[in-house]
Amino acid sequence: MNLEYLRNFVKLTQYKSFSKLAKELPISQSTLSHQISQLEKAFGGVVLINRTTKKFELTKAGNLLLKHAQQIIEIYDSCRLEISKFIDQLEEDIIISASTIPGSHILPRYIADFRNKNPIINFKILINNSQKSLENLEKGTADFAGIGSFMSYNERDFDYIKIGEDEFKFICSPNHELLKNEKDAANFDDLLKFPFVWREKGSGMRYTFKQQFPDYKKLDIELEINDNDSIISTVSESNYIGIMSDIMADKAESAGLIKSLKIRNYPVIDKRPLYFVKLKQKQLSQLKKKFWDEIGSNF
Repeated sequence: MNLEYLRNFVKLTQYKSFSKLAKELPISQSTLSHQISQLEKAFGGVVLINRTTKKFELTKAGNLLLKHAQQIIEIYDSCRLEISKFIDQLEEDIIISASTIPGSHILPRYIADFRNKNPIINFKILINNSQKSLENLEKGTADFAGIGSFMSYNERDFDYIKIGEDEFKFICSPNHELLKNEKDAANFDDLLKFPFVWREKGSGMRYTFKQQFPDYKKLDIELEINDNDSIISTVSESNYIGIMSDIMADKAESAGLIKSLKIRNYPVIDKRPLYFVKLKQKQLSQLKKKFWDEIGSNF
């Protein structure tokens, strides 16, 4: 029996959708369906998933296999973890799901340094928002996450390392009307006259902004975009205003793409810590533990 098929069967019961899981795996939906069919064939042609209803539903046989499959995978992973202690050259993948600031601006240099010292490690970095990154941890499709907020999750379910902090800034075009007459700052009421763009639901930036800046409700919110670079492009070429991490805002301002807006009576808009995270009960291989410890030693 193919252990990968069992792993994907367990994941399928979490996603409850062939198409959604296929998007997260390096295989097609038809290949995933074939794997489940092969499992059914291996158990004498028993049906594991009721395909006659629109709702995802396991049969009694499917529920029984799920119970044992989880135990088989846990025993195999535990055995492999113990054996890996005796193997110095075991090639290994480390998958990190991270939001933009941790994934693109903080973690890469530490990942590159660790990879140089441990060439048998293959890193895969998935840029997602904080919500999606935490979901990937829960579903087992990522080993670690880099996040800007725990969202609605309980922090006690995770081990985490603070890897930085950022501050939010309002941004606008270098030619925006708000900057006329060489004003060094704007009143918050001035911002209400212009359309506002922010991140999508699930973004740690949006979540923190809503939690810490209740006056956001007064803004003329017209657009939500799931990419910081696209927000910068939108603001740079229009009369929109937006909100941005100071790490990205400072770089975009240095490149002449946007201007940061100082707001009178709001010397600080929002601040938030940034975290590197794993599930608290997650067993780590020797190399993954070594990487976790090295990130911790740098912060």
